[in-house]
Amino acid sequence: MDILVLIIVLFACFLIGMPIAYSLAAGAIVGAMMLDIPLEAVMLKISDGVSKVAMLTIPFFVLAGAIMAEGGMARRLVAFANVIVGVIRVRGGLSGVNILATTFLSGISGSCVADTSAIGSIMIPQMEKVGYPRAFATNVTISASVQAVVIPPSHNAVIYSLATGGAISVTSLFMAGVVPGLMLGFAILLLCLYVAYRDGHPRGEAIPFKDAVRMSFEAIWGLITVFIILGGILLGVFTAIEAGAVACVWAFVVTMFVYRDYSWKELPALLHRTLRTVAMVLMLIACASSFGYIMALMQMPAKVTAFFLTLSQNKIVILLLINLMLLVLGCLMDMAPLILICTPILLPVVKSFGVDPVHFGMILLINLGIGLITPPVGSVLFVGCAVGKVKLEEVLRGILPFYAAMFAVLMLVTYVPAFSLWLPSLVLK
Repeated sequence: MDILVLIIVLFACFLIGMPIAYSLAAGAIVGAMMLDIPLEAVMLKISDGVSKVAMLTIPFFVLAGAIMAEGGMARRLVAFANVIVGVIRVRGGLSGVNILATTFLSGISGSCVADTSAIGSIMIPQMEKVGYPRAFATNVTISASVQAVVIPPSHNAVIYSLATGGAISVTSLFMAGVVPGLMLGFAILLLCLYVAYRDGHPRGEAIPFKDAVRMSFEAIWGLITVFIILGGILLGVFTAIEAGAVACVWAFVVTMFVYRDYSWKELPALLHRTLRTVAMVLMLIACASSFGYIMALMQMPAKVTAFFLTLSQNKIVILLLINLMLLVLGCLMDMAPLILICTPILLPVVKSFGVDPVHFGMILLINLGIGLITPPVGSVLFVGCAVGKVKLEEVLRGILPFYAAMFAVLMLVTYVPAFSLWLPSLVLK
């Protein structure tokens, strides 16, 4: 009964339009009153939720990604991807450019929305100009951007680490996300190549050698950011937090002194937008921490585990049910709050079936990443429609094959743990 009241309070707050962070805090306060716990305990948990050193990873990578995405990096990454695809001159080459450029930017921004905005504003008009349907170009852009939910430095991987109480290191999650992220990009690329040959999309154009050298040289400065993040962590030079700080400095130097496309007058506005984003995320994490504390006292994880065990004791069936549940939830709520709510509930369930927490993190992130491009709440879907200047219904008419490609990757990641665990086991011995 306590759990039912908690859920009713939470969704009642959602329905009246209360911000998600405050809804979680209200649920925690009601739960504490029901359990006769001093409200000071809730306040302390809110404070504890944002008192972890790992929290510094979020502002560093958000700022680095914002500087690189707005400072001319996206345009140069698109040009570099064009050079690579132009060598092959495959049919549907611009789709490949879009996906490859998004992969590069995902390794810098860690944000699906940033990737969709930056790459979409360049690639969607360019693809339409040479004959691609605008809705198809939008679908390629938003689907490719889902890579950012797992490819390091994914902000959502950091949030998952915090939701586990810091039991899973950010570095492990970063390493685990490399292969699944590339698998998502490759699956979407295969789909685009099939559609290109079926519908006769234009081939990629070869870039003159002199221009190719110039474009590659300009892109190298930004690509070094990826090596700073991944290479520094892999070689043990940096922790994830330190890599974020170094990436910020490098992004600032490259944007303001090498590319020089960004005005010094625009920096305060960029910092203000970054601070607002970070403040919202931290407030959400703080309030979710108190809500998770109340759920633990109500023994919700144990009760959910017992419920799943009544349905089946087969690991394959349980994982399928969890995937389906997460896909539905991802359509109804944004990603960060779902990570913070679902992790403390579902992690004990999957651990009882022998699923590694790092592996489950990849399952959770891909599921909710698909939700980002699914109505009615899919934030990336709406951003893509706005950037692509295309109606929602036009995009939805052609998005089902992209869902199928991502769902296939989700099933592979779910039932083949090696895709998630191979790289962390190799690097973090």
